[in-house]
Amino acid sequence: MPLFERVFLWGRYVYWGRTVVRAVDRGLKLTVGGAPPTAGAGGETRNLLRRPAAIRLRSEPMPVAIAPRVQPSLERRHLWERRYRRRLALTDAVCVIGVAVAAASIEFAVSPETSGLTSASRVAALVAGAWLALLWVGHTRETAVLGSGSTEYARVAHATGLAFGILSILFLVLQLPGLRLQLVTALPAGLLALLVSRWLWRKSLIHEREHGDCVSRALVAGTREDVEYVIGNLVRDPHHCYVVIGATTDSGGGPIEVEDRSYPVVGSIASTSACARVSGADTIIVASLPSHDRDFIRRLSWELEGTAAELVLCSRLTDVAGPRISLRQLDGLPLIQVKIPEFEGGIHALKRAFDIAFATLALIPILLLTPFIAMAIKMDSPGPVLFRQTRVGRDGRQFGMLKFRTMTVDAEARLEALRAQNEGSGPLFKLRHDPRITRVGAVLRKFSLDELPQFANVLLGDMSIVGPRPPLPSEVTEYDGTVSRRLYIKPGITGLWQVSGRSDLSWEDSVRLDLRYVENWSLTTDLMIMWRTAKVMVAAKGAY
Repeated sequence: MPLFERVFLWGRYVYWGRTVVRAVDRGLKLTVGGAPPTAGAGGETRNLLRRPAAIRLRSEPMPVAIAPRVQPSLERRHLWERRYRRRLALTDAVCVIGVAVAAASIEFAVSPETSGLTSASRVAALVAGAWLALLWVGHTRETAVLGSGSTEYARVAHATGLAFGILSILFLVLQLPGLRLQLVTALPAGLLALLVSRWLWRKSLIHEREHGDCVSRALVAGTREDVEYVIGNLVRDPHHCYVVIGATTDSGGGPIEVEDRSYPVVGSIASTSACARVSGADTIIVASLPSHDRDFIRRLSWELEGTAAELVLCSRLTDVAGPRISLRQLDGLPLIQVKIPEFEGGIHALKRAFDIAFATLALIPILLLTPFIAMAIKMDSPGPVLFRQTRVGRDGRQFGMLKFRTMTVDAEARLEALRAQNEGSGPLFKLRHDPRITRVGAVLRKFSLDELPQFANVLLGDMSIVGPRPPLPSEVTEYDGTVSRRLYIKPGITGLWQVSGRSDLSWEDSVRLDLRYVENWSLTTDLMIMWRTAKVMVAAKGAY
């Protein structure tokens, strides 16, 4: 073969060989006459080089056996979170823009000569823009607070107050007119509209969660004792977003039984990330750390990338609420700071002022309703309308608590004969079908109307609107050192015990709720309890 032809042929071989190598490097698929090449077959490779015209390159990615960075369960969670946030953003915009435009329209209608339509529209646009911006900056639609209730409402209120505070300073410094009516009308109406819309969306979210939607599939890791503690607390609250699908423990063993339900142990605590990937969990709740493994949390967070959305560390700070807990960060040493409870000071004076104001307003409709209730009591059974009973208040002081009479006049004399039928636990006496209760009394108890005269006790300073359950002197004599902490603040007409089961609560649950309130109360909590009390009174559940 002439030298020129040999050089030309080898040049073609080199050119097509480089093309094959580049195609393989790019992860493209080669086809030779419609058939894929076979790696490592020397004869077929020589055939490829000898027949360059038969090689066709197709820009199709080669299948690679790599696990997806994002699990399907995590994608589903992100999907419903984005959908829910979009709904909140839309309703927030409707509420804010609606009240701002309404306030501008009122201002223009009242004084068209001093406030032009263009000027009022500009002020409304500025108010709406600043308001919506602060709702976004204030993380009011953050995943952590979706459907949380008081935390979400507090963020909305704070963002609203901050927006109008900034606008007030800006308008004052620049001497701009037109904000006064927005402050008077748009601020209260818009805040109310925002809170109501958030409440409605929260009710919708809870309804979806009751049907298994919009929930986080949680895997609890830790010792069996701590896992049982965490699952038990999650089961008690039906409104949270976690559905426990299993657990990993340090000792293995059989399933964990909590509240008549069984939760499987799917592996050891060391294999938590692998178990989460297999089971489709999108939240890992660490109830306790494994011994002799300081880097467990950091390593677990790395292993959960693309598998879980949340890594939750559970603290055994029992019944310590969020406002008392803060995180302080030192170099390499995160510190959890717990505020010591205080039972004196300005915040308690503010609570007293709120009690006086609310009780004064409440007594107006109560005085109008009292004659009708008194007439019904008198017609049903002989005896006084009001019943005065000795209860123990703050610091052990006794006072006479007022109630509408719901029992026969000889109820106290018949008590000893009924003690053998007691259905209550601890020092409490409860009887679901108490023969001493009158017909009208049963109706009053069902809707908690018998407690309306206690607003007079609030004005007298013996009670508060919200607080622990007012105990009888016979109950206090059986208190130990822990239960006595219930007497550190004034008892309340309503409280956590009222909105968490009323008479259906056991003695232990009643004490636990009262102590939680005593040490963690706030005005925001009081408002939430009062709102929930209204719903409980209508539902009439657990009252007898």
